Amino acid sequence: MTGFDVTLLRPNWLLALMPLAAFGWWVLSRRGGLGDWQRVVDPALLRAMAVLGRVDTQSSRAPLWALLGALAVILVALSGPALERRDTLSYRNLDGVLFVVDVSASVTEDARWPRMLTMGRFGLAALETRPGGLIVYGGDAYVATEMTGDHLQLGQTLSLLSSEMVPDDGSRPERALALAAQLLADAEIIAGDVVLFTDGDGLGPASLQQAAQIAAQGARLSLVSLREPPSDFATHAAVGRGAIFALDQTDAFADWIQEDARTRLEAQDYPLLFWKDLGRYVLGIALIPLLLLFRKGTA
Repeated sequence: MTGFDVTLLRPNWLLALMPLAAFGWWVLSRRGGLGDWQRVVDPALLRAMAVLGRVDTQSSRAPLWALLGALAVILVALSGPALERRDTLSYRNLDGVLFVVDVSASVTEDARWPRMLTMGRFGLAALETRPGGLIVYGGDAYVATEMTGDHLQLGQTLSLLSSEMVPDDGSRPERALALAAQLLADAEIIAGDVVLFTDGDGLGPASLQQAAQIAAQGARLSLVSLREPPSDFATHAAVGRGAIFALDQTDAFADWIQEDARTRLEAQDYPLLFWKDLGRYVLGIALIPLLLLFRKGTA
Protein backbone atom coordinates (compact mmCIF):
# COMPACT_ATOMS: atom_id res chain seq x y z
CA MET A 1 0.00 0.00 0.00
CA THR A 2 1.49 3.33 -1.03
CA GLY A 3 -0.67 5.59 1.11
CA PHE A 4 -3.92 6.08 2.96
CA ASP A 5 -5.73 8.31 0.48
CA VAL A 6 -9.38 7.31 0.34
CA THR A 7 -11.19 7.31 -2.99
CA LEU A 8 -14.95 6.98 -3.46
CA LEU A 9 -15.82 4.32 -6.05
CA ARG A 10 -19.52 5.31 -6.18
CA PRO A 11 -19.63 8.98 -5.12
CA ASN A 12 -23.13 9.59 -6.53
CA TRP A 13 -24.60 7.92 -3.45
CA LEU A 14 -23.49 10.96 -1.40
CA LEU A 15 -26.07 13.06 -3.27
CA ALA A 16 -28.73 11.25 -1.23
CA LEU A 17 -27.37 12.95 1.90
CA MET A 18 -29.06 16.20 0.85
CA PRO A 19 -32.64 14.86 0.79
CA LEU A 20 -31.86 12.93 3.99
CA ALA A 21 -30.73 16.15 5.68
CA ALA A 22 -33.88 17.94 4.47
CA PHE A 23 -36.05 15.11 5.79
CA GLY A 24 -34.25 15.17 9.16
CA TRP A 25 -34.68 18.93 9.48
CA TRP A 26 -38.41 18.64 8.71
CA VAL A 27 -38.95 15.86 11.26
CA LEU A 28 -36.89 17.49 14.00
CA SER A 29 -38.65 20.81 13.54
CA ARG A 30 -42.00 19.24 14.42
CA ARG A 31 -43.06 19.60 18.06
CA GLY A 32 -43.20 15.93 18.87
CA GLY A 33 -41.02 14.46 16.21
CA LEU A 34 -41.95 11.02 14.96
CA GLY A 35 -43.17 10.12 18.47
CA ASP A 36 -45.85 12.86 18.69
CA TRP A 37 -48.40 10.62 20.38
CA GLN A 38 -50.37 13.62 21.66
CA ARG A 39 -51.94 14.09 18.23
CA VAL A 40 -53.18 10.54 17.76
CA VAL A 41 -53.86 9.17 21.26
CA ASP A 42 -56.67 10.08 23.64
CA PRO A 43 -55.20 12.39 26.34
CA ALA A 44 -56.64 10.33 29.22
CA LEU A 45 -55.20 7.12 27.78
CA LEU A 46 -51.85 8.78 27.22
CA ARG A 47 -51.73 10.00 30.85
CA ALA A 48 -52.59 6.50 32.08
CA MET A 49 -49.81 4.98 29.98
CA ALA A 50 -47.39 7.59 31.30
CA VAL A 51 -48.27 6.63 34.90
CA LEU A 52 -47.50 3.00 34.03
CA GLY A 53 -44.14 4.07 32.62
CA ARG A 54 -45.01 3.04 29.07
CA VAL A 55 -44.50 6.45 27.52
CA ASP A 56 -41.46 8.69 27.43
CA THR A 57 -43.03 12.00 28.38
CA GLN A 58 -39.78 13.80 27.61
CA SER A 59 -40.23 13.06 23.88
CA SER A 60 -36.59 12.09 23.47
CA ARG A 61 -35.10 12.79 20.08
CA ALA A 62 -32.32 10.22 20.53
CA PRO A 63 -34.03 7.46 18.50
CA LEU A 64 -34.61 9.88 15.65
CA TRP A 65 -31.00 11.05 15.70
CA ALA A 66 -29.91 7.40 15.80
CA LEU A 67 -32.01 6.54 12.75
CA LEU A 68 -30.79 9.54 10.77
CA GLY A 69 -27.20 8.82 11.74
CA ALA A 70 -27.47 5.18 10.70
CA LEU A 71 -28.95 6.17 7.31
CA ALA A 72 -26.15 8.68 6.77
CA VAL A 73 -23.49 6.06 7.53
CA ILE A 74 -25.19 3.60 5.16
CA LEU A 75 -25.08 6.18 2.36
CA VAL A 76 -21.38 6.75 2.99
CA ALA A 77 -20.80 2.99 2.84
CA LEU A 78 -22.70 2.77 -0.45
CA SER A 79 -20.46 5.48 -1.91
CA GLY A 80 -17.62 2.94 -1.81
CA PRO A 81 -14.74 4.41 0.20
CA ALA A 82 -11.66 2.53 -0.99
CA LEU A 83 -7.92 2.39 -0.48
CA GLU A 84 -5.50 2.05 -3.38
CA ARG A 85 -3.35 -1.08 -3.41
CA ARG A 86 -0.39 -1.67 -5.71
CA ASP A 87 1.24 -4.58 -3.89
CA THR A 88 -1.17 -7.24 -5.15
CA LEU A 89 0.41 -10.02 -7.19
CA SER A 90 -1.13 -11.01 -10.51
CA TYR A 91 -0.43 -14.02 -12.66
CA ARG A 92 -0.58 -14.94 -16.31
CA ASN A 93 -1.11 -18.34 -17.84
CA LEU A 94 1.95 -19.74 -19.61
CA ASP A 95 -0.25 -22.13 -21.57
CA GLY A 96 -1.91 -20.66 -24.67
CA VAL A 97 -3.64 -21.69 -27.89
CA LEU A 98 -3.01 -20.32 -31.36
CA PHE A 99 -5.65 -20.83 -34.02
CA VAL A 100 -4.07 -20.88 -37.50
CA VAL A 101 -6.73 -20.60 -40.20
CA ASP A 102 -6.39 -21.03 -43.95
CA VAL A 103 -8.49 -18.28 -45.53
CA SER A 104 -7.60 -19.00 -49.13
CA ALA A 105 -10.44 -19.17 -51.61
CA SER A 106 -10.36 -22.98 -51.72
CA VAL A 107 -11.38 -23.00 -48.05
CA THR A 108 -13.63 -19.97 -47.57
CA GLU A 109 -15.67 -20.69 -50.72
CA ASP A 110 -16.32 -24.26 -49.69
CA ALA A 111 -19.82 -25.07 -48.42
CA ARG A 112 -18.27 -26.49 -45.24
CA TRP A 113 -16.53 -23.23 -44.31
CA PRO A 114 -19.23 -22.21 -41.75
CA ARG A 115 -18.76 -25.57 -40.03
CA MET A 116 -15.03 -24.91 -39.78
CA LEU A 117 -15.75 -21.56 -38.10
CA THR A 118 -18.04 -23.41 -35.70
CA MET A 119 -15.14 -25.67 -34.77
CA GLY A 120 -13.12 -22.57 -33.99
CA ARG A 121 -15.85 -21.21 -31.74
CA PHE A 122 -15.96 -24.48 -29.81
CA GLY A 123 -12.21 -24.22 -29.32
CA LEU A 124 -12.50 -20.65 -28.06
CA ALA A 125 -15.21 -21.65 -25.60
CA ALA A 126 -12.87 -24.27 -24.13
CA LEU A 127 -9.97 -21.89 -23.48
CA GLU A 128 -11.11 -20.90 -19.97
CA THR A 129 -8.17 -18.91 -18.49
CA ARG A 130 -5.76 -19.69 -21.31
CA PRO A 131 -4.81 -16.86 -23.65
CA GLY A 132 -5.53 -17.32 -27.33
CA GLY A 133 -4.34 -15.88 -30.63
CA LEU A 134 -5.33 -15.99 -34.28
CA ILE A 135 -3.19 -16.30 -37.43
CA VAL A 136 -4.62 -16.24 -40.94
CA TYR A 137 -2.81 -17.30 -44.08
CA GLY A 138 -3.10 -17.76 -47.80
CA GLY A 139 -0.07 -17.11 -49.94
CA ASP A 140 1.46 -15.49 -46.86
CA ALA A 141 0.69 -15.45 -43.13
CA TYR A 142 -0.50 -12.62 -40.90
CA VAL A 143 -1.30 -12.15 -37.21
CA ALA A 144 -5.00 -11.33 -36.93
CA THR A 145 -5.00 -11.21 -33.11
CA GLU A 146 -2.03 -11.31 -30.76
CA MET A 147 -2.09 -13.62 -27.73
CA THR A 148 -4.85 -12.24 -25.51
CA GLY A 149 -7.16 -13.20 -22.69
CA ASP A 150 -10.02 -11.28 -24.31
CA HIS A 151 -11.83 -14.27 -25.80
CA LEU A 152 -14.81 -12.14 -26.84
CA GLN A 153 -12.66 -10.02 -29.14
CA LEU A 154 -10.98 -13.15 -30.44
CA GLY A 155 -14.34 -14.72 -31.26
CA GLN A 156 -15.53 -11.60 -33.08
CA THR A 157 -12.40 -11.58 -35.22
CA LEU A 158 -12.84 -15.28 -36.00
CA SER A 159 -16.41 -14.68 -37.16
CA LEU A 160 -15.25 -12.04 -39.65
CA LEU A 161 -12.63 -14.17 -41.42
CA SER A 162 -12.80 -14.26 -45.20
CA SER A 163 -10.49 -14.67 -48.20
CA GLU A 164 -10.38 -10.87 -48.56
CA MET A 165 -8.29 -10.61 -45.38
CA VAL A 166 -5.20 -12.01 -47.14
CA PRO A 167 -4.09 -10.33 -50.38
CA ASP A 168 -1.76 -13.15 -51.42
CA ASP A 169 -3.05 -16.01 -53.54
CA GLY A 170 -2.14 -19.61 -52.78
CA SER A 171 -1.79 -21.61 -49.57
CA ARG A 172 1.47 -21.56 -47.60
CA PRO A 173 0.86 -23.29 -44.24
CA GLU A 174 4.59 -23.47 -43.51
CA ARG A 175 4.72 -19.68 -43.27
CA ALA A 176 1.75 -19.64 -40.91
CA LEU A 177 3.30 -22.32 -38.69
CA ALA A 178 6.62 -20.47 -38.62
CA LEU A 179 4.76 -17.33 -37.56
CA ALA A 180 2.94 -19.36 -34.89
CA ALA A 181 6.23 -20.65 -33.48
CA GLN A 182 7.57 -17.10 -33.35
CA LEU A 183 4.42 -15.80 -31.68
CA LEU A 184 4.59 -18.50 -29.00
CA ALA A 185 8.22 -17.63 -28.31
CA ASP A 186 7.53 -13.88 -28.13
CA ALA A 187 4.63 -14.47 -25.70
CA GLU A 188 6.82 -16.80 -23.61
CA ILE A 189 4.27 -19.61 -23.93
CA ILE A 190 5.96 -22.78 -22.71
CA ALA A 191 3.07 -25.27 -22.97
CA GLY A 192 0.85 -24.19 -25.83
CA ASP A 193 -1.28 -25.60 -28.61
CA VAL A 194 -1.29 -24.68 -32.27
CA VAL A 195 -4.44 -25.68 -34.16
CA LEU A 196 -4.24 -25.62 -37.95
CA PHE A 197 -7.58 -25.24 -39.78
CA THR A 198 -6.94 -26.36 -43.34
CA ASP A 199 -8.08 -28.37 -46.34
CA GLY A 200 -4.61 -29.86 -46.70
CA ASP A 201 -3.37 -27.67 -49.54
CA GLY A 202 0.30 -26.76 -49.21
CA LEU A 203 1.20 -29.36 -46.60
CA GLY A 204 4.59 -30.87 -47.30
CA PRO A 205 8.19 -31.13 -46.09
CA ALA A 206 8.39 -27.41 -45.24
CA SER A 207 5.29 -27.46 -43.06
CA LEU A 208 6.42 -30.73 -41.49
CA GLN A 209 9.67 -29.06 -40.49
CA GLN A 210 7.72 -26.28 -38.80
CA ALA A 211 5.59 -28.88 -36.99
CA ALA A 212 8.78 -30.33 -35.52
CA GLN A 213 9.89 -26.83 -34.47
CA ILE A 214 6.60 -26.24 -32.65
CA ALA A 215 6.94 -29.55 -30.81
CA ALA A 216 10.52 -28.66 -29.87
CA GLN A 217 9.20 -25.53 -28.16
CA GLY A 218 6.95 -27.64 -25.91
CA ALA A 219 3.75 -26.98 -27.85
CA ARG A 220 1.48 -29.32 -29.81
CA LEU A 221 0.26 -29.09 -33.39
CA SER A 222 -3.26 -30.34 -34.10
CA LEU A 223 -5.20 -30.16 -37.34
CA VAL A 224 -8.86 -29.53 -38.16
CA SER A 225 -9.67 -30.91 -41.60
CA LEU A 226 -12.15 -29.27 -43.97
CA ARG A 227 -12.57 -32.54 -45.84
CA GLU A 228 -11.54 -36.16 -45.38
CA PRO A 229 -8.04 -35.90 -43.86
CA PRO A 230 -5.26 -36.86 -46.32
CA SER A 231 -2.22 -38.87 -45.25
CA ASP A 232 -0.18 -35.71 -44.66
CA PHE A 233 -2.43 -34.88 -41.69
CA ALA A 234 -1.40 -37.96 -39.74
CA THR A 235 2.28 -37.25 -40.36
CA HIS A 236 2.01 -33.66 -39.18
CA ALA A 237 -0.04 -34.61 -36.10
CA ALA A 238 2.49 -37.29 -35.15
CA VAL A 239 5.48 -34.97 -35.49
CA GLY A 240 3.61 -32.16 -33.73
CA ARG A 241 2.37 -34.49 -30.95
CA GLY A 242 -1.19 -33.37 -31.59
CA ALA A 243 -4.44 -34.80 -32.93
CA ILE A 244 -6.67 -34.66 -36.02
CA PHE A 245 -10.31 -33.53 -35.92
CA ALA A 246 -13.07 -33.65 -38.49
CA LEU A 247 -15.79 -31.03 -38.70
CA ASP A 248 -18.30 -33.25 -36.89
CA GLN A 249 -16.05 -33.68 -33.84
CA THR A 250 -16.81 -30.39 -32.11
CA ASP A 251 -17.18 -31.92 -28.65
CA ALA A 252 -14.02 -34.00 -28.99
CA PHE A 253 -12.13 -30.92 -30.14
CA ALA A 254 -13.37 -28.84 -27.19
CA ASP A 255 -12.44 -31.66 -24.78
CA TRP A 256 -8.96 -31.84 -26.30
CA ILE A 257 -8.45 -28.11 -25.72
CA GLN A 258 -9.98 -28.12 -22.24
CA GLU A 259 -9.10 -31.42 -20.58
CA ASP A 260 -5.51 -31.61 -21.78
CA ALA A 261 -4.73 -28.01 -20.90
CA ARG A 262 -1.49 -27.39 -19.06
CA THR A 263 -1.99 -24.49 -16.67
CA ARG A 264 1.28 -22.97 -15.58
CA LEU A 265 1.15 -19.63 -13.83
CA GLU A 266 3.84 -16.98 -13.52
CA ALA A 267 3.80 -13.80 -11.49
CA GLN A 268 3.52 -10.68 -13.64
CA ASP A 269 6.55 -8.41 -13.65
CA TYR A 270 4.44 -5.24 -13.56
CA PRO A 271 2.17 -3.94 -10.76
CA LEU A 272 -1.59 -3.81 -11.13
CA LEU A 273 -3.84 -1.21 -9.54
CA PHE A 274 -6.46 -2.58 -7.18
CA TRP A 275 -8.97 -0.81 -4.96
CA LYS A 276 -9.99 -2.31 -1.64
CA ASP A 277 -13.63 -1.39 -1.05
CA LEU A 278 -14.16 -0.51 2.64
CA GLY A 279 -17.92 -0.03 2.30
CA ARG A 280 -18.79 -3.32 3.96
CA TYR A 281 -16.78 -2.35 7.03
CA VAL A 282 -18.38 1.09 7.21
CA LEU A 283 -21.77 -0.62 7.29
CA GLY A 284 -20.76 -2.15 10.61
CA ILE A 285 -20.48 1.35 12.05
CA ALA A 286 -24.15 1.94 11.18
CA LEU A 287 -25.10 -0.73 13.71
CA ILE A 288 -23.88 1.46 16.59
CA PRO A 289 -26.58 4.18 16.36
CA LEU A 290 -29.18 1.54 15.46
CA LEU A 291 -28.64 -0.06 18.88
CA LEU A 292 -30.27 3.02 20.43
CA LEU A 293 -33.54 2.11 18.73
CA PHE A 294 -33.76 -1.07 20.78
CA ARG A 295 -33.68 0.54 24.22
CA LYS A 296 -36.41 -0.65 26.53
CA GLY A 297 -39.05 1.71 27.88
CA THR A 298 -39.14 4.14 24.95
CA ALA A 299 -42.17 5.04 22.86
